[in-house]
Amino acid sequence: MQSNVATILKPKSEAPMHSLFLDAKSSRMKRYLGCLLIILALGSHAAAQTECTNPDVNCDGVINLDDLLVLLVHFGYVDSNGDGVWEVEVGCMEDECGVCDGPGPQVLVVDTIAFALDSVYVESLNAWEVYQIPDTTFTYVCSNPGCTDPTAINFDPYASEDDGTCMATNPCSSPGTWVHEGHTYDLVAIGDQCWFAENLRSEHYANGDAIPGGLSNSEWTSTDATALGAQAVYDNDSESLADYGRLYNGYSAIDPRGLCPTGWHVPSDEEFMALEMHLEMLEAEAQSTGWRGVDQGMKMKAVNGDSPGWNGNNESGFAGLPAGYRHHNTGNFAVEGSYTFFWTTSPNTVYNWYRGLSSGYTEVERSFSNLRGGFSVRCLLDS
Repeated sequence: MQSNVATILKPKSEAPMHSLFLDAKSSRMKRYLGCLLIILALGSHAAAQTECTNPDVNCDGVINLDDLLVLLVHFGYVDSNGDGVWEVEVGCMEDECGVCDGPGPQVLVVDTIAFALDSVYVESLNAWEVYQIPDTTFTYVCSNPGCTDPTAINFDPYASEDDGTCMATNPCSSPGTWVHEGHTYDLVAIGDQCWFAENLRSEHYANGDAIPGGLSNSEWTSTDATALGAQAVYDNDSESLADYGRLYNGYSAIDPRGLCPTGWHVPSDEEFMALEMHLEMLEAEAQSTGWRGVDQGMKMKAVNGDSPGWNGNNESGFAGLPAGYRHHNTGNFAVEGSYTFFWTTSPNTVYNWYRGLSSGYTEVERSFSNLRGGFSVRCLLDS
């Protein structure tokens, strides 16, 4: 901790001191030092005495620099490291980062990344074109751990300290898997993105905190009272866990502790759009709601012959499976074997956007849900 200090430089010799710079904060100290300086300036030396008297405070019978140093100790000054500089703390104000009289947060980080939609009429095409307007806001924090190696694929230019997460190569290329909490996840590269090719099944946030599980229906439907993140296994069935992973409510998906492993994150609405457009969904369709596209859902669903499988062609390698969901109003489990839903971290008023796949549709659904709902989660590599 930094501190304001008043200092006195100790002379190299024991000769009488003719000048002294001291931030004396009390009138009593000033009187003591004033008397002592007058005596020293006059070159006074007292004879040996049988009793100690001021200003001979160390009782050696001689009034000199040693007496001054003893007085400094009485007023809280110490030469703690023996460098000849006597110091005393005079108080300070801690900033938000705990630094005495510090400047406050100085590390610049991205706060939010938002996109506004606008449109323009193109007369030559006789059509309205919809486009995005990015709006990024920044803030200052005390520290921002991350990858500080500029050669790493997940280099963070805003990181203030390295947290050991740097990756030399894209894990989708090598080794093509990721081990987390004892489970080995298959990975898939789709365009410029690297995805988990199976649903998350973690019981802990990235920082090690447990995600509450085993909630009753009434407990599940009350999680909005405290914005409690929660996870569940469909019907508490171990076979469902093995095939489809866990279901998570929206509060866990957006929890700042991180639902996905370090270096990965729950994708945003825009990141799902990037996946869909890589699979040749038109941008205008990607930005619409409901069941959109043509056959992008087929490309994202697992093949019937896979184990477990579904009724898609899995052209993308995403390997979506019909994990079902847990209802936000009843806490009941439903539609396993025919539907699946994936959370995003992007809000839509008080809800969050999600993606849906179905046995009965070849397209991909884009809609929004109450955060009490229990959906599957796919993790996306940080970029």
